Amino acid sequence: MIDMKTTLLFALSMALVSSSTMVYTQEIEKTNIILFFVDDMGWQDTSVPFYHETTSLNQTYHTPHMEQMARDGMKFTQAYACALCSPSRISLMTGMNAARHQVTNWTLRKDRSPDPKHKKITPPDWNMNGMSQGGNIPRTIKAVTLPQLLRESGYRTIHVGKAHFGATGTPGEDPLNLGFDVNIAGHAAGGPGSYYGTNNFSASWRKGDAIWDVPGLEKYHGKDIYLTEALTIEANREVDRAVRDDQPFYLYLSHYAIHAPWEKDDRYFQKYVDAGLSEFNSAYASMIEGMDKSLGDIVSNLKRHGIGDNTVIIFMSDNGQPSQAALNKPLRGHKLTPYEGGIRVPLMVYWPGVTEPGTTTGQYVIIEDLFPTILEIAASEHANRITQVVDGISFVPHLKGMENSKSERAIFWHFPHTYDQFPYSTVRKGDWKLIYRHLDSSLELYNLHQDISEENNLAKDEPQFKEELAAILSDYLREVDAGMPCSNETQTPVPFPDEID
Repeated sequence: MIDMKTTLLFALSMALVSSSTMVYTQEIEKTNIILFFVDDMGWQDTSVPFYHETTSLNQTYHTPHMEQMARDGMKFTQAYACALCSPSRISLMTGMNAARHQVTNWTLRKDRSPDPKHKKITPPDWNMNGMSQGGNIPRTIKAVTLPQLLRESGYRTIHVGKAHFGATGTPGEDPLNLGFDVNIAGHAAGGPGSYYGTNNFSASWRKGDAIWDVPGLEKYHGKDIYLTEALTIEANREVDRAVRDDQPFYLYLSHYAIHAPWEKDDRYFQKYVDAGLSEFNSAYASMIEGMDKSLGDIVSNLKRHGIGDNTVIIFMSDNGQPSQAALNKPLRGHKLTPYEGGIRVPLMVYWPGVTEPGTTTGQYVIIEDLFPTILEIAASEHANRITQVVDGISFVPHLKGMENSKSERAIFWHFPHTYDQFPYSTVRKGDWKLIYRHLDSSLELYNLHQDISEENNLAKDEPQFKEELAAILSDYLREVDAGMPCSNETQTPVPFPDEID
């Protein structure tokens, strides 16, 4: 007969084993990660204010799920991307600055650049075929990707939506070649043929090139469904599968919205017309609200599965608003430009139990910082697998509230192209920002703390800061062997900013 003492000892030992097992399970349980990536969404294209005051655009748009995320997580008021899509996406995938990876313009057709001929300069050779993970693919940057490292760490890696990583006819056009286990609707093109299922998401309705047609969504062809909604349904189904298979996941939900063609989302369009907006602005606003509904649907599905407390959500845009849309005042400029309207974007992070709800940080971060940040969140142990130089710096300490002082590191942009904009290189360090225009070798200097609208060029008034930033920018461009455009007259590269008079 077992005495009371033995029974108590047995019960205690089982409790310790159970407790130990529970702690062990919690230690090895991986955090699910969702990167909710929006295309061409400006800093103020939301009802969430990223400025210190509410703007007219904040009052125009209706994004309640973004508002909820801002209340639940951390908002970054000085987050940056590249000024256009492919460079941002390659920086995200590799942790490299665009000047280093040299995918400095948008990609589409193999070995073809979108740059038109210019009478004064010729853009440099660049990685117009995008990226690859292996092989000897000409005009590509070869690197170990973020999803590949996450997959090796035990994650199911899911790509839904816009890819735009590599040109047609190259491995990089298919996300499955870049570390993703699943690819839905991603290919070489950076925009959809159409947002309408009734148009089969194809450009054929406007006699456009089939290269823009969204692949892999045939089940929705002919149906009255908007592309943003279809992608959300597919993303949630993949989350359902991962939960069913008891596998941690990295979901890269990369919406085509709000990129051209600007086709109204009928679910929300009329309310903006009734509010007095033009047809274009109403269509644009309806696309934004449809994207916001997607965010809400993703969050609701996490709650339904009971995994919301173990899932990090990162919300970001790949560049500023297009030139056809309203300026994101007080910012100057738009997509493609070196001004804040082209590169400053909305960023929010919700990390349950880590980010302080409703917090805001003015620390500036840039798109390549997501690479080390996500790897740190995932506790990935494959840093030795990374073959490329990583420019990004993890901002996990900021998410944990551990950084009390702002960093004044230098961050860079490089666009040596003639496509729809003047070519330039840019550096920001602290409150100071220098823009170097390649065409006329001129410099613009702004103090962003005092002049967020970049109205007052201080290049003549502050020679010390101008020279300091010109040297920092030049040293970096030389270090990464950045391509510089050539003068058609002299057939030599334009000078670096520290070489001009």
